[in-house]
Amino acid sequence: MATITTKDGTEIFYKDWGSGQPILFSHGWPLSGDAWEAQMLFFGQNGYRVIAHDRRGHGRSSQPWDGNNMDQYADDLAELIEKLDLKDLIMIGHSTGGGEVAHYIGRHGTSRVAKVVLVGAVPPLMLKTTANPEGTPIEAFDGIRKGTAEDRSNFFLNLTMPFYGFNRDGATVNAGLRESFWLQGMMGGIKGHYDCIHEFSEVDYTEDLKKIDVPTLFIHGDDDQIVPIAAAAEKAVKIVKNGTLKVYKGSGHGLAQVEPDRFNADVLAFIKT
Repeated sequence: MATITTKDGTEIFYKDWGSGQPILFSHGWPLSGDAWEAQMLFFGQNGYRVIAHDRRGHGRSSQPWDGNNMDQYADDLAELIEKLDLKDLIMIGHSTGGGEVAHYIGRHGTSRVAKVVLVGAVPPLMLKTTANPEGTPIEAFDGIRKGTAEDRSNFFLNLTMPFYGFNRDGATVNAGLRESFWLQGMMGGIKGHYDCIHEFSEVDYTEDLKKIDVPTLFIHGDDDQIVPIAAAAEKAVKIVKNGTLKVYKGSGHGLAQVEPDRFNADVLAFIKT
């Protein structure tokens, strides 16, 4: 098991495979780096160095009581990138991981970054406000907090249905994917998971997006029930200087896992462009 120890003593677990131009994957909530298995295998086999970490409080990383906030997540990512001396880097972030990637750039810049891919990502802001009427009401996030605090195991299992779009008419339910989600979620710590809800729902990443000055691909399903596209990618692509939006018709939030062949091909084409 490879880990780094951050400045505040937290151990961050990561996988680092292959050689070539590096691709760094940031996972969604409440998952771990294992969510990117199909991508790490594919891109590793195609001549890239692939790295995926477990965010603090998630997966195999430490479960500190404090520091479960986006500033610290971004700084943890910076320590990992510097420790591994990653350059000409492709950063790929899903959901909360998209916020992490954006906030890393907002705090640390793009001197090491070549391109960015944001998938079903939370920026600019998930929360419904007067200025963001397309957002999700706070009551929905309070419900996530309640489910996480009181019955995390069952809540995570039930969450897989809208997360992957398995609750839609005609959808084929992938039981193994549901179990993998549950297992990854239960590996993490309840305090980190609980704190992180605020970070993906109520943090405004608009200023971070403005600092992204490298080619950026947004991939988002137009049937995303977790991070609705109207409040996310459709707004974010207008803020980023050199952004492109690819919409997956009928796809949900976990599209990289449900449609790995399509997703991997689109990302590879973007990297090679």
